[in-house]
Amino acid sequence: MGYAQLVIGPAGSGKSTYCSSLYQHCETVGRTIHMVNLDPAAEHFSYPVSTDIRELISLDDVMEELGMGPNGGLIYSMEHLEDNLDDWLDEQLDGYLDDDYLVFDCPGQIELFTHVPVLRNFVEHLKRKNFNVCAVYFLDSQFVSDVTKYISGCMASLSAMIQLELPHINILSKMDLVSNKKDVEEYLNPEAQVLLSQLNRQMAPKFGKLNKSLAELVDDYSMVNFIPLDLRKESSIQYVLSHIDNCIQYGEDADVKVRDFDPED
Repeated sequence: MGYAQLVIGPAGSGKSTYCSSLYQHCETVGRTIHMVNLDPAAEHFSYPVSTDIRELISLDDVMEELGMGPNGGLIYSMEHLEDNLDDWLDEQLDGYLDDDYLVFDCPGQIELFTHVPVLRNFVEHLKRKNFNVCAVYFLDSQFVSDVTKYISGCMASLSAMIQLELPHINILSKMDLVSNKKDVEEYLNPEAQVLLSQLNRQMAPKFGKLNKSLAELVDDYSMVNFIPLDLRKESSIQYVLSHIDNCIQYGEDADVKVRDFDPED
C-alpha cells in the first residue's frame, strides 16, 4: 500500500510553497516523503524532486513545436501524460516501495480538476497501483475578503471534489498575510444564511434567486469547509498533515514501536 497527496488549486494559491514547507517539516521530524512534479511549466523548485513530468514532456517544447499557447499547451501536455500512464508513470512508480508517501504538486489550471478527466484518470491509475490518495485543495485566504470570490472558490472546490471522487481536504492558505484572523473564522465552516445575507447586500436584487441557490448548494454539500494554514507555524503544518494522514489511513498498519526503559530512570 502506497500513500499520496494530490495538491491542487488555482494558480498562485500557494501549492508549491506548501510542498516546500511540508518537505522541510517532514525532514525535521524524520519522516520520508517523495515530491513529484506534475506541472510541465514549472521552472524552479525549493525542494528535491523525485519524479518530474518534464522528463516526459515540457510546456516550452509543446508551445515551440506545436505553436500552442500556454493554456492549450498545458492541456496537451497533461493529456500526453494520460496517454503514458501505463508506460512512463508505471516505470516511475515501480521505483517506490510499499508504504512510500508521495506528494504530487499539480499545475494550477483549474480545468484540469473541474472539467477535463485527465487528473481523474490519473487518480484511478494510482488506485489501481494500490495507492491511497487524498485531494488537497488550496484557496488563497485573500478570497475571504469578498464573499463573491469566496463562493467562487467554494464552487471550484466542490467541482474538484465531485470530479475526482477522492477524500478531500480544503486548505485556506497564506494565513500569515491575514491581519485579523477572526475575520476568516466564519468562512472556515460556512453557514448558508450568513453567505446569503452577505451576497444579497453586495449584489442587485435581481440576483436574489441565484444567491439563494448558491448558498443552499454550499449548505447541502456540508463537506465544503476549510482548514487554515499558516506556514510560519510548525504546529499548523502538522495539524493539516494529520488531517490528510487520517483521510488516507496513513500509519494505521504500522507496527507499534516498543522502547526498553530502566524503571530507576
